[in-house]
Amino acid sequence: MKPVETVKAFLDTMMRKDYDEGLKLVTSDVEYDNVPIGKAEGPEGIRAVLEPFFGPTITNEYKVLRELADGGTVILERLDRHLLENGWVELPVTGVFEVRDGKIALWRDYFDAATIMSKWPVAA
Repeated sequence: MKPVETVKAFLDTMMRKDYDEGLKLVTSDVEYDNVPIGKAEGPEGIRAVLEPFFGPTITNEYKVLRELADGGTVILERLDRHLLENGWVELPVTGVFEVRDGKIALWRDYFDAATIMSKWPVAA
């Protein structure tokens, strides 16, 4: 797979909440950085962030608005959409990925935290 195909395959699995399959596409030392929120390390760090975050979602999807790829670097400007019990939440995101030997070694998402947090359900 080309790096951009690896990234999209990974995002597809994450949107389906298929963590076991998706985490096969990252390196053991992957760095996941939600820039406004913080970093996680390794596949289990990604799982620890995404499982509870996606917990209240019914459906998740993303739309690529712009795509740039140069060697192992992939940049995707996306619109991430999450269906919750009370409707859709949309989040503009720009993701920077570094793919090494066919696996994602860096995943950095830039977004406005206030946009998502103001619309996301509060954990009880």
